[in-house]
Amino acid sequence: MPASSTILLVDDEDSVQKLLTYPLERDGFRVVQARDGEQALRLFGDERIDLVVLDLMLPKVDGLEVCKRLRAGSDVPIIMLTARGEELDKVLGLELGADDYITKPFSIREFRSRVRALLRRAALTYVEFELLRTLASEPARVFTREMLLRSLWGDSAYREQRTIDVHIRHLREKLERDAREPEYIFTVRGVGYRFRD
Repeated sequence: MPASSTILLVDDEDSVQKLLTYPLERDGFRVVQARDGEQALRLFGDERIDLVVLDLMLPKVDGLEVCKRLRAGSDVPIIMLTARGEELDKVLGLELGADDYITKPFSIREFRSRVRALLRRAALTYVEFELLRTLASEPARVFTREMLLRSLWGDSAYREQRTIDVHIRHLREKLERDAREPEYIFTVRGVGYRFRD
């Protein structure tokens, strides 16, 4: 993992920016700061960002929306910062593609170790990893999209089944030699997916 990784730190509070920028720069990272969601999206387009630290409560465009827009075009690791310990925000953040979340207040040591771990593990996102684990746990078994949604999020109500197709596509791009001719994750037409036996 290159120490010169660039981290986009998105938080509207100066105290948080100072608190987090200093230890990251001391660890050798380059930190780019954004104070609101619009600025974050603009900077992400202009710079080569290796990891995003994203506060949930932001002016202009909130953290969940920023996360969704980043995920639409990038696999960059995202850590959500949330001031509330609410399960809902956590689940929503992970569902929209965040890789990790950390609830304020948190220890700087824990924050630094989460950042380093994510930069090392930047291959599979949390959801991709869980999806792969589910499929591979029972090779040859055909899983419907609904079963996969339930295994990831506990229920499938209000969930878009196409979400699964998107995550499967990303998984194949990372795992398969040729994503168009998969050797591991097979599509079962009209039903769902299975892992090779």
